[in-house]
Amino acid sequence: MGLFRLLFWIILIAAAFWLWRRLTSKRTSTRKPEQPTLPMVRCAQCGVHLPRDQALQERDHWYCSQAHLEQGSKPGER
Repeated sequence: MGLFRLLFWIILIAAAFWLWRRLTSKRTSTRKPEQPTLPMVRCAQCGVHLPRDQALQERDHWYCSQAHLEQGSKPGER
């Protein structure tokens, strides 16, 4: 009977230790905070996609740089 009592306590302590490790590891997990997704736009001149906050807008067209903004929406158009 003493052997069963000893095994019971060993199993109980092991289960408590496993449960404690499982609960504490969830709290300290290092997750990177999710970055909000930025709306992307396409340059009307070259077609490259870039975040809208970095793009230049003229009327309904978006451009990736000042040079493309000055060139217009189609190559050769002024």
